[in-house]
Amino acid sequence: MNMRNAFHKSWKKFRQFLLAILSCSLVVMFAGCGTQNATQYEAAALTILTWQANYANTSTEGKLGRFEEFASVSLLNINGERPENAAFGPDDQGLWWAKIPPKPSLDEIEARQKRAYEKPGKPELLRQVKYHITYQQDGQNITLPTNHAVYRQVVKAYPKNIPLQLTMGINNGSVEKATPINN
Repeated sequence: MNMRNAFHKSWKKFRQFLLAILSCSLVVMFAGCGTQNATQYEAAALTILTWQANYANTSTEGKLGRFEEFASVSLLNINGERPENAAFGPDDQGLWWAKIPPKPSLDEIEARQKRAYEKPGKPELLRQVKYHITYQQDGQNITLPTNHAVYRQVVKAYPKNIPLQLTMGINNGSVEKATPINN
């Protein structure tokens, strides 16, 4: 019976220890994840088109080789409005894009080959988007990375100047959500 009681006491202490560690972990994980109300804000999406080629050591290696980037262009979208130099768009995400950069020539691709046994692949056009939001806090402009959902929410709220509640990410290092504040 003593052995059984000792086991239950040890198990109870172990469970309390695990619960304490879990609680501390949650506190650390959510520390700095606050909210901020914003009445002046701007959302930006940087659209980037880049040619790249894969250099594989063998034909069976496929995508496991190294990648080389070639010509690249970018275009800054602000609040969903058409940028002056936009070549096409808006796409199904509401984004505008620059003119496609020139495709690398065979000579350019072969010039980047580092070893004789490397086999260069066909050039591929990569599409990337980097989002950020700028808002005012205590008279200062704060710019943080964000995501497509926040960008779209700002695009909808901006023309009507609707105040937004911004939900911050870990350590207030990003904006994860934007919610209209109804007055």
